[in-house]
Amino acid sequence: MQATRCRICTHRRIIQTEIQASRCHPSTMPTASTDPIRGTSQLRKGRASIPGQIYHVIAKTHQQRRLLAELTTGRIVVNCLRHENELNRARTLSFVVMPDHLHWLLQLGDESALSRVVHNVKSNSARQINSTRKRYCAVWQRGFYDRAIRSEDDLPAIARYIVANPMRAGIARSCREYPHWDSIFL
Repeated sequence: MQATRCRICTHRRIIQTEIQASRCHPSTMPTASTDPIRGTSQLRKGRASIPGQIYHVIAKTHQQRRLLAELTTGRIVVNCLRHENELNRARTLSFVVMPDHLHWLLQLGDESALSRVVHNVKSNSARQINSTRKRYCAVWQRGFYDRAIRSEDDLPAIARYIVANPMRAGIARSCREYPHWDSIFL
């Protein structure tokens, strides 16, 4: 056993495996292949939609273009998240809409499938963004990353991680300066 420094924060931990390292920060999970065809099917392997389960979902824009940097396009995505909340398909716990991706901490509704909920957000927001911009192109990358949260004790730390994304990216100095986020924990 070797004590190593966490790759993201400065505290020391005893880390034996990559899985233990991911407990410190959810973003350190190994990612799927970057090949657009193989990677998409790899993302679906092992995915389970469990009613009431809490998930951390990451969806990227097509070719990681900064389509969501504008206030109007970012608000469209926020409104689509709220719409899923209103329909009781998913309860939003925390989110941040970054210029080129979305982080979403959600609790799945009783009769909803995770892939269907994410599909609804991506398709509805893409339709509205294309209509607003009067351009019709792909908005979202195929597929998405998800991680089932096993312990509710981790939720505040995961929510802080999600909300702090604009600061880590150098987009804002504090979360108050960034308009596209919300969290029930903060």
